[in-house]
Amino acid sequence: MAGEDPIVSGMAGRYANALFELALESNAVDAVKADLAKLDGLVAQNPDLARLVRTPVFSAEEQTRALSAVLEQIGIGGITAQFLKVVASNRRLFAVRDMVRAYSALVARHHGEVTARVTVAEPLGEAHRAAIQDALKAVTGKAVELDVKLDPAIIGGLVVKLGSRMVDASLRTKLNSIKHAMKEVG
Repeated sequence: MAGEDPIVSGMAGRYANALFELALESNAVDAVKADLAKLDGLVAQNPDLARLVRTPVFSAEEQTRALSAVLEQIGIGGITAQFLKVVASNRRLFAVRDMVRAYSALVARHHGEVTARVTVAEPLGEAHRAAIQDALKAVTGKAVELDVKLDPAIIGGLVVKLGSRMVDASLRTKLNSIKHAMKEVG
């Protein structure tokens, strides 16, 4: 079942799979996903919380106590809070962001969605985002969630990675192709 997916392999995948099964039984799959996304965003934005999560210097008790306070502060309870406290007490908090990604992949597959990684030089407007999603939905036949990454080095255009397929329509790649073609001519 879920463990067969390479996205959810390894230790983080096992934890995510266990949480997914529990959330599925409790009919809380999307609520848990929202809670995990909230925590993941906070870890990404807060260097002190990121240090707590990543640093093995803190004991399991210290991590659990600090995480419990954070969860209470941001309003995360129930299954998600219990799961995160178990993760902390098992000294696996360093992998929580991987667990969040793996859980999101399981939820997407459960909903029949696929995730496309899209790299762009500038932030996407809603019209462009919708156009990309529609084009990818036409190709896959499934709902497509976009994971957008900004990389000004691609100059313009976009790079789309969907599963094992990648389309590089970046200006940087086109310019490199022209440069190589010019070298062959000269």
